[in-house]
Amino acid sequence: MSDVAYFQQKVMEAQAEIGKGLIGQTEIVRQTLLAMLSGGNVLLEGMPGLGKTHLVRTISKVFDLPFKRIQFTPDLMPGDVTGTKIIVKKGEETGFRFEPGPIFSSLVLADEINRATPKTQSALLEAMQEHTVTVGTDTYKMPEPFMVLATQNPIEQEGTYPLPEAQLDRFMFKILVGFPTKEELKGILNLTEGSVMEEPKTVMTAEELMETKALINQIPIADPVIDFILNLVAATHEKGGYIREGASPRAAQALVRAAKAKAFMEGRINASFDDVAYAAYPVLRHRIILNFDAISEGVTEDQVVAGIIAKITK
Repeated sequence: MSDVAYFQQKVMEAQAEIGKGLIGQTEIVRQTLLAMLSGGNVLLEGMPGLGKTHLVRTISKVFDLPFKRIQFTPDLMPGDVTGTKIIVKKGEETGFRFEPGPIFSSLVLADEINRATPKTQSALLEAMQEHTVTVGTDTYKMPEPFMVLATQNPIEQEGTYPLPEAQLDRFMFKILVGFPTKEELKGILNLTEGSVMEEPKTVMTAEELMETKALINQIPIADPVIDFILNLVAATHEKGGYIREGASPRAAQALVRAAKAKAFMEGRINASFDDVAYAAYPVLRHRIILNFDAISEGVTEDQVVAGIIAKITK
């Protein structure tokens, strides 16, 4: 129990340290940490200039994790992400050597991921799920911990490509980064204009993060809570309503892991119904595909998820 209390305190300190330079983004920081503690990847969606890249840079410093940034553009090739084999000549002999790409880092920022072509986006699939990269006939392991945080501009913007559904499913959370309020915007200006921003401090090491994740995996989850998760995912496949395609089994796994992580962050050692309901929005909003009725009526994914939760908790 002493280890649990120690690492819970460490996580709270990390959350506070990350939040110092991110005004008005408390929930975004919290949900990103939930995904980290659950071993998942995060898709951050919002307009340019809202601090998404700054969030990822700050996390890398607070957890002292190796960090690489990949700027996705229409001319980016898969080899630019994963790496490639280059010809090396030694004396009379000629061979190949693998030159790792920027994906080989503990924390990878895929910036504006939907500006690259689907082929290049798909280069991340294996790394995100298996934590390996295959080039030719050789497979290379990623460093641990490993996490992809991708930023995405709203798809309506010119020059963007929709993410393949298979890749969307590999993001544990999709977090919406909204525009700050007037007061929050004022605070951002006060923080950045005319002063040197304080560098975030390292609060947790990679080893401590791995230990924390191992503790979270041991948190029990009761059968009624498991049934709630199963009912939630199954409801996305019911006929009628606003959903054309429902969530995958990976969504149920994500809900279990996220519920455990949220319980841990709040100082509890058991996952509850409320933990699942909280995680349902970032877990499901990118895994359900709305039908024409929803689109024509202006119904959002979050509204559909809220309706499902209300229905199964009656």
